[in-house]
Amino acid sequence: MNALSSTRGRRWKAVAGALALVIAPLTVVSGTAGTAGAAAVNQYRTVTDFDPGWLFNYGDASGAAGASYNDGGWRKLSVPHDWSIEGKNPPAGPFSQAAPSTGRGGYLPSGIGWYRKHFSLAAVPAGRKVSLEFDGVMANASVYVNGTLIGTHPYGYTSFRYDITAAAKFGGADNVVAVKTDTTSQPASRYYTGAGIYRDVRLIATDPVHVGQWATRVTTPNGNTVHAETTVVN
Repeated sequence: MNALSSTRGRRWKAVAGALALVIAPLTVVSGTAGTAGAAAVNQYRTVTDFDPGWLFNYGDASGAAGASYNDGGWRKLSVPHDWSIEGKNPPAGPFSQAAPSTGRGGYLPSGIGWYRKHFSLAAVPAGRKVSLEFDGVMANASVYVNGTLIGTHPYGYTSFRYDITAAAKFGGADNVVAVKTDTTSQPASRYYTGAGIYRDVRLIATDPVHVGQWATRVTTPNGNTVHAETTVVN
């Protein structure tokens, strides 16, 4: 090993050590898709896979944001899911030269699609902070929990997280998250964008005092110094 490789090796070991010191308290465990029940309640942070168990409806649906809305006729699926490449009436072909997306959007359908998911927080103690984290939703995603609008994220390519604690019901009560996606405005891109919840989703439970989202940063300002910093949210 030459001197340069040896220096790089020591530097990255130092970076790994700094990261371990910063994030060691944040034990991450997996839970089940429909509830947060399988996630250990004595951990500082639990992360539950939220991809399975969604319901989907192509087109607008009046009242679909509400907790009591009857979604019994909606299609069951798991995300990631792209309703544009799937088309309006799968398995029929989705392509049309009359599509508002034009050739830049692959002549594929646009419009509105709704997702809903029922879930329980039975194993999450009251007093925890609960968030939903979306890796990507195309586009103009309006997120509702139990009928309350939590937020709208217009850009389809970036991830986002919403604190849903105030709107959620703890214990064994039924919670409903509804997500409206809207790609009506066309043409919207130089290329095909997809539509819907096309990336992963997670349910995250933390103590009230916790490390924030994307809050840890490690830099190496020179060859011999490793600088680590993080932001704690209260």
